[in-house]
Amino acid sequence: MRLILLGPPGAGKGTQASVLSGLLGVPHISTGDIFRRAIQEGTPLGKKVEAYLKSGGLVPDELTVEIVKERLSQPDCQRGFLLDGFPRTIPQAQALDAWLEARGEKLDAVINLQVSEEELMARLTGRRICPQCGATYHLKYDPPQRDEICDRCGSPLIQREDDRPETVSKRLATYRQQTQPLINYYKERNLLKGVDGNGDIQEVTQSIIQMLGVEK
Repeated sequence: MRLILLGPPGAGKGTQASVLSGLLGVPHISTGDIFRRAIQEGTPLGKKVEAYLKSGGLVPDELTVEIVKERLSQPDCQRGFLLDGFPRTIPQAQALDAWLEARGEKLDAVINLQVSEEELMARLTGRRICPQCGATYHLKYDPPQRDEICDRCGSPLIQREDDRPETVSKRLATYRQQTQPLINYYKERNLLKGVDGNGDIQEVTQSIIQMLGVEK
């Protein structure tokens, strides 16, 4: 089964991808993992990616596509894959479609995790970190025993800059701007499957499994 998982930051893509990968017997592939693996293995494409990342630049669409194609060509992807974080643009989506078609393959579905803005903000801004021992908490889902105090070492917890409401709002706005065209692209091809991602992990997984028509 060949799947793409879409969803805003905080929607639970990584969590669901890990669970679904085990249930479906296909590898969970994220662009971040692909980049790290290519760099570690020292492949020619990996060296190019490393140069862009070291300079602080964005990896171009063409290079990202080549890296993904290289990963999807490996033996563990023969039975399918679950892509997380790719494609991010229409050109990337078109390149993936063309590559799959040339191999006589096609996508089975594109799962779009839909989570309310309120829930996304709660998930993303609720994280707290201990600056002393590194313990992590979530004010809503995994709170410390004492308000804003680390259970392990008693240090005051902090909120990372990335988790502040203004930063989270910008991240969500960027996602909507970049991803809405992709949603329309796959909707027009009758591949998009919307799934309510507001529930707990097991509920969302069950919804996806039912939608795909496979047994858990």
